[in-house]
Amino acid sequence: MAVRATMTRFPSDPDAQESSGLPWGVTLTPFAGKDENGIAPVYGSDGDLLPRCENCYAYYNTYCDQEQWAWTCALCGNLNGLTSQNISRYSLPHTCAENMSSFIDLELPLEGSEEEAMQARPVYVAAVDLSSSEEFLELTKSALLAALEALGPGSLFGLITFSHKIGLYDVQGPIPVVKNVFIFPESDESTQMELEDVMPLLSFLAPVDTCKDRIASALETLKPTTSWERTTAAGQGLDGVLLGGRGFGVAMEALFSYLGSEYGSTFALARVFAFLSGPPDYGAGQLDTKRYGEQYASKGEDADRALLPEQTPFYKDLAAIAVQSGVCVDIFAVTNEYTDLASLKFLSINSGGSLFLYSSTDDSTLPQDMYRMLSRPYAFNCILRLRTSNEYKSSHSFGHFFPDPQYENVQHIICCDSYATYAYDFEFANDVGFSRHTSELPMIQIAFQYTVVIPPEEFPVSGSGLSGSSRSKYSLSRRLRIRTLQYGTAQNINEIYDSVDPEVVLSVLVHKVILASLEQGVREGRMLLHDWLVILTAQYNDACKNVQSIAAHIDAEFSQCPQLQPLPRLIFALLRNPLLRFHEEGVHPDYRIYLQCLFSALEPSSLNRAIYPLLTSFTTPDVQAYPRHSLSRAALITSESPIFFLDAFTTLVVFYSSTADSTLPFPPPQDCLLRTVINKLKQERSITPKLVFIRGGQDDATLFENYLIEEQDVDGSGFTSMMGLLSFLDEIKHSVLEYMKY
Repeated sequence: MAVRATMTRFPSDPDAQESSGLPWGVTLTPFAGKDENGIAPVYGSDGDLLPRCENCYAYYNTYCDQEQWAWTCALCGNLNGLTSQNISRYSLPHTCAENMSSFIDLELPLEGSEEEAMQARPVYVAAVDLSSSEEFLELTKSALLAALEALGPGSLFGLITFSHKIGLYDVQGPIPVVKNVFIFPESDESTQMELEDVMPLLSFLAPVDTCKDRIASALETLKPTTSWERTTAAGQGLDGVLLGGRGFGVAMEALFSYLGSEYGSTFALARVFAFLSGPPDYGAGQLDTKRYGEQYASKGEDADRALLPEQTPFYKDLAAIAVQSGVCVDIFAVTNEYTDLASLKFLSINSGGSLFLYSSTDDSTLPQDMYRMLSRPYAFNCILRLRTSNEYKSSHSFGHFFPDPQYENVQHIICCDSYATYAYDFEFANDVGFSRHTSELPMIQIAFQYTVVIPPEEFPVSGSGLSGSSRSKYSLSRRLRIRTLQYGTAQNINEIYDSVDPEVVLSVLVHKVILASLEQGVREGRMLLHDWLVILTAQYNDACKNVQSIAAHIDAEFSQCPQLQPLPRLIFALLRNPLLRFHEEGVHPDYRIYLQCLFSALEPSSLNRAIYPLLTSFTTPDVQAYPRHSLSRAALITSESPIFFLDAFTTLVVFYSSTADSTLPFPPPQDCLLRTVINKLKQERSITPKLVFIRGGQDDATLFENYLIEEQDVDGSGFTSMMGLLSFLDEIKHSVLEYMKY
């Protein structure tokens, strides 16, 4: 559980917080195996016996004062009694995890009988779009074959297809058998019958360890539905134009109902991989893609605002059904046509899944992403609760979870991997703030309750009391992970500035800007970000007592505070990111939605890299020249290095300059230092970055040059233009002057 704060020394009161100009909050990666310093939790048992405060319900921790019969809560100061059982346990303090560390992970007792607890086989279902091309299906087959290699023995796998009909595959016999159910074309109709009536669920879900080859054979039979089939089913349009054929919404609705019948008995969580090649355009859940086009220019509408909200609540409602059925949905969209991910995204992120977008089948990393996603551990049925000491509270929470309908500051996460990150914004609960006259410091406690599936080979064989047949089954383990942190308070604004973590500040800002964009449009999101930097710069200059009569005297680069210095570059880069670029600049609305979903789940260091790429240089593939360059052509020229490596998180670019010695091997050999760096980065990423090699003077270098954002290309139209960094900073100085006049 990694926790990082925007500042490690908290503001002392509301005035100090406001005058700093900085967001106050934390980012949290609850299922990370270690904390932000690389320290693992202390594991233990008897999580149900852990004492809780009678006033604020916080858990007992190492910061609490303990007496023989009672303990004082470190968060609210309440005195609580200890049960006789805990008095006995705490007589030997070093035998209990909660007395050894403020970061603990305790086992909880499972509800139900042992036999029920053993019914935990992982279930995976692939839902494949047949209203597609041969290339799409070939890519999907490769991805699913990679997925089969990642799935452990005992897993159950099902294959379903959709177009103008739903296809269910039984792969447990000698040859694959498919049974079809036709979809009503009307948008308010469901399927004609329950899928259970077509094929029993246990015939549909095949054990991977005995049926892997048959599943692979079934995948080879997948063929695109012909245009004749689709037009016959959907109805012929004018001049032979195809109408409809991708009944995704109906297929998902029927699938969730199908799987839900065995939720809690056959499986504890089912993961559905939905492969889409275009927008749903048939049956219930069909989307109107005509809203994307040139009509906004003629109507005077703001396309950047109009294309961000969902056009129908169908998929948000469907996500709620998925959750009730124990289903998590991952959407893999392989398309460059408008698919309205603004509507579809809720099906994935609200059910605990991920949204992936690939613009084409060429060089797609879909198979690698599938394998990577299924190879890493995940938790499910998670409950996340953040508590603070009395003086302050959480004002907003950000991330792919849904709030508890009854309890404040309680979030539910259906499925959570070790990369998933969430953010919280803080505010003071009163006008007093933290007292300067007491030793009590700001406290945060995060409780994360979750379930994991334990494979059979991890069970103890001897002395467990389990029979051989029981040991061959998966088991569920319910756990409680708790992290309690104490922060200092700043005595003045300089102490706040010196304790800033710029990567976490960027994370919180990105969450706020995404929210503003969704509610008020991209233009408003850009203005919010620009105005924030102006106010921060003004507050900083005021704190430093800089003379502010002319722009030249304003310090917009925070020269006296190293912790703040990265922020202008990060904000400049964020304003130039497709997340906040305008529709008329050629930013596809689906790509913007994909970036919103990706960025709002990344931990701070990864997000920092995605916003502001890292450019390094090499003298040879085995010798690094410089660890960091500015993102400009000038940096390439002045460094005189022949090889450059750019890490933009989702893309890795190796660029050989046009003046590089022809004897340098291209591309770099597998056993060199540069390849080692690349492979390490690829291994650490939550998604598979695309690797591109470019030879300057011979290959098209546009991809690489587009990342050189600090160039001074100024058209004089204000902060929304494509300005270079220096001109941007000059504009900020002038805006600060205007701000200070008021």
